[in-house]
Amino acid sequence: MNTRREAILALADGRIFRGRAFGAIGETVGEVVFNTAMTGYQEVLTDPSYRGQLVCMTYPQIGNVGTNAEDVESRRVFVDGFIVKEYLERPSNWRAQMALGEYLEAARVVGIEGIDTRALVRHLRTHGAQEGVISSVDLDPASLVAKAKASPGLVGRDLVKEITCAEPYDWEVGDWELGSGYRVASKASLAGAPMVVALDYGIKLNILRRLVSTGFRVKVLPAGFSAEQILSYDPDGIFLSNGPADPAALPYARDAVAGVLGKKPVFGICLGHQILGLALGGKTYKLDFGHHGANHPVMDLRTRRVEITSHNHGFAVESESLAGRAELSHLNLNDKTLEGLRGTGVPFFSVQYHPEASPGPHDSSYLFSRFKKLIEAFPRFGADALDRIVADERAEQR
Repeated sequence: MNTRREAILALADGRIFRGRAFGAIGETVGEVVFNTAMTGYQEVLTDPSYRGQLVCMTYPQIGNVGTNAEDVESRRVFVDGFIVKEYLERPSNWRAQMALGEYLEAARVVGIEGIDTRALVRHLRTHGAQEGVISSVDLDPASLVAKAKASPGLVGRDLVKEITCAEPYDWEVGDWELGSGYRVASKASLAGAPMVVALDYGIKLNILRRLVSTGFRVKVLPAGFSAEQILSYDPDGIFLSNGPADPAALPYARDAVAGVLGKKPVFGICLGHQILGLALGGKTYKLDFGHHGANHPVMDLRTRRVEITSHNHGFAVESESLAGRAELSHLNLNDKTLEGLRGTGVPFFSVQYHPEASPGPHDSSYLFSRFKKLIEAFPRFGADALDRIVADERAEQR
């Protein structure tokens, strides 16, 4: 018989879900969203893009593989609350070092289990993502609904300044290998490699690992760096990372990216893609319930090739706002939202999804190689470099 402490999830629109507490005992508030990935909950928990959100996993059993020190995407857990149907407190996996509940408790993250997550997801799909409260200390539904309604939400909030690095740093760790863990790049392999600066809006570690494994020297910079500060490193390329909340709340990032476009090759992912859209003079908007999961179909509009991709975003770039300013390169086949941009006469490209996966499929991992090809071709072909590379890729796929 389960005697775990009672907990409540209350939504701002008055919907109440009763369950049991796991992880830390306490109370937390944030935007309630759902993630459709079947695996990878530890990567989800440590993805900085989830700052300010309470995440519901649609897969019914969570916790069976436990947690470990390697499967992390940042320095700590950034999810503000965790919601599952059934928490399995006894992990069964040779890599497990700690049960999920203990992991959340150590991170002081409040969780709730035992609720009807299918009903919650259907409610969010119908009424949209909204503010909510998970509490195991206040069990008064009216009180919790009032707290949810009083929450500021994500629109207009700059959460990047809370999670970006304080100082520039070098990153030299590459991909993971069975039996040896993550590989540290040798000084010999880094000597003469092209140097990329990565703007940290909430960067995932696997993005940095993929950049190193692709053959880059990587310098990570704080999100608040200006165009002049970025260009002072004389990088071969500039990477714009993922991150949380509302891109329109980051005018400093928009202005910095506008100041480097055309001067160096640029690659953006997720929030980086949105900031790039704003830097081009476009607009962003909030999605009804966002895209969170590892199974979203995206089409490359030039090749008509469909890739299954990993997503985590609640905002999108308005396609019509970029007419004539960039090529709209990718389309989400679920809801037809914009998923990618390519420069026309300017060396940049971006995607709304996550080619680095973790968790998720690897269909889009070639984009890191495309970035390297663009950097290598830019000194010779300039503004035409990206068109040449994309044309070569298309020919190879035929």
